[in-house]
Amino acid sequence: MALTISEANLRLLIDLLIGAGKRVIGPKRVGEMTVYEPLLSGADLSPGTLPRRSAKEAFFPLSETILTYEKDKEGLKVTDVDTATFPETVLVGALPCDAAAPQVMDAVFSWDYKDEFYLERRRRTTIIGLSCTSADDSCFCTLVGLSPTETKGSDLFLTPLVGGGYSCQSISDRGGELLANYPHLFSETASVTPLPPARPEGGPVDLAKVKGWLEEHFEDEIWEEVADRCIGCGACAFLCPACHCFDIVDEGTEAKGVRRKNWDACAFGKFTNHASGHNPRDLQNKRYRNRFMHKFKYYDDKFGKTLCTGCGRCIRSCPVGIDIKGILEEIQKR
Repeated sequence: MALTISEANLRLLIDLLIGAGKRVIGPKRVGEMTVYEPLLSGADLSPGTLPRRSAKEAFFPLSETILTYEKDKEGLKVTDVDTATFPETVLVGALPCDAAAPQVMDAVFSWDYKDEFYLERRRRTTIIGLSCTSADDSCFCTLVGLSPTETKGSDLFLTPLVGGGYSCQSISDRGGELLANYPHLFSETASVTPLPPARPEGGPVDLAKVKGWLEEHFEDEIWEEVADRCIGCGACAFLCPACHCFDIVDEGTEAKGVRRKNWDACAFGKFTNHASGHNPRDLQNKRYRNRFMHKFKYYDDKFGKTLCTGCGRCIRSCPVGIDIKGILEEIQKR
């Protein structure tokens, strides 16, 4: 017997979660694009298409206030943001390359400093993952050790079925709670036929071999051949589900203002600019090399994880056609 949920009941589940006061985020059609957005009802859900932006914004907003300050004749008053006010959230319809990414980012946000803004949002979020049935030539999850049916990072995992609806697999206690809280929406079915999963091009890359090559080729012609084309727009980092660099700035006046965390990117020319004026990564190929090394060497050195889930967004959106999948494959050949 397989546990299943119909398309209509999945949308009803979203309505019930919203009615219970939860923020529900999922793929939503906006104009000609699919993006992750808070859903107003189950009818908004547009499952199965990889959204243009990643789901990391559910945990790591593009910009967020971390404190406010105000100075008057009595002195300076600083007010921290209360993370207890963050909403309970359900992320629904996350494809495996997005659902797996938060577990990768968890390592850096809970390392030497506990980032309670990120971690509290993670604690308050349930992820309903969805098996991927459609891939294009930019997808490469299988090259980095994942797959279109990967359940890693999901609390409840849905697999589309021939004829409609989804089979349901509880992956964590949170997923079990969803099933227990809304049992009338799920059914036991004697036999189900899953839709065929997507088949991204290319076989797996030996990431240990790639890392070993990177350790010996910090200076290599590949960085001039490929990375000299980078224009430093940052699109790859902003669309990536695992990139996590940010800056902290004070905005306002001496008398009143806010302190914010804003996304940043190692591709930006001033990212490593020192107060002295020296910039150790003064050329664009050095900055792209750092991005690549961070994903496939430095992060693994520190946390034992690859900072890439193979979603392919960086390839689709690069204005000069840099293909990180192609670089991985070229390095493996070398």
